[in-house]
Amino acid sequence: MILTLGCSLTIQSNLGTSPFDALLVGLSLQVGLTIGSWEFIIAAIMIFFNALLKRQRPEILGLLTAFITGLGIDLWLFLLQTLIQPERMLPKLLCVLAGLTVIGLGTAIYLHANFAPIPVDRLMLIIQELTGMNILFSKTLIYLFFLGMAFAFNGPIGIGTLLTVCLGGPILNYFSPLVGNGLSFLSASAYRNKGKNHSI
Repeated sequence: MILTLGCSLTIQSNLGTSPFDALLVGLSLQVGLTIGSWEFIIAAIMIFFNALLKRQRPEILGLLTAFITGLGIDLWLFLLQTLIQPERMLPKLLCVLAGLTVIGLGTAIYLHANFAPIPVDRLMLIIQELTGMNILFSKTLIYLFFLGMAFAFNGPIGIGTLLTVCLGGPILNYFSPLVGNGLSFLSASAYRNKGKNHSI
C-alpha cells in the first residue's frame, strides 16, 4: 500500500510517471480497463517471461502481489483524485518527488519481506543476479525498456519520467539497506524479548 500510494502520487502530479506506470496509463487510455487491471495483466505476461530467463517454473504467487498492487493503485487514485490535483509547477514537482520517495520506501519494505515480488521487480532481481550488477543498474535498465513501450502507447511521459529514471534506482538503493537494518534490529529485539519471557 505504501508503494502504490507513491505510484498514485506520481500519476496525479501530471508531470509524467515511471516508464512502467506510464505504460499502464497509456494502455488504460488507449485500450480501456483500469490502470490496476493492466498492472495485473502485464504481471501475468512477465511471470512467464521471468520463468524463461530463470529456466524454472512460473512464480504464480507473484500474481497475488500484482493483484494487491493493482488494487492499491486503483484505490489510491480514487481517493486522491479530488484531494490532490496540483496545477502549478512547484506543487506538481513536489508531488512527483514525494511519490518517488514513497515508492522507494515501499519497494524496499516489500522486497525485504521475502514474499513473491511483483514480476517487474522480480525481473530487476533476475537481471541483478545474471549480470552481477547492483539494484541501481538493473532498475535503470528496466526503466529504459518500459520507457520505449510507454512511448509506443502514448503514456504520460514528462519531467516526472526523467526524474524517475534518474532517481528511482538511487532512492531504492538508499532505502534498501536502511530497511534491511531496521528489520534486522526488530528481529533481534523480538528474539531477545522472547528469550527474556522464556527465562521468566
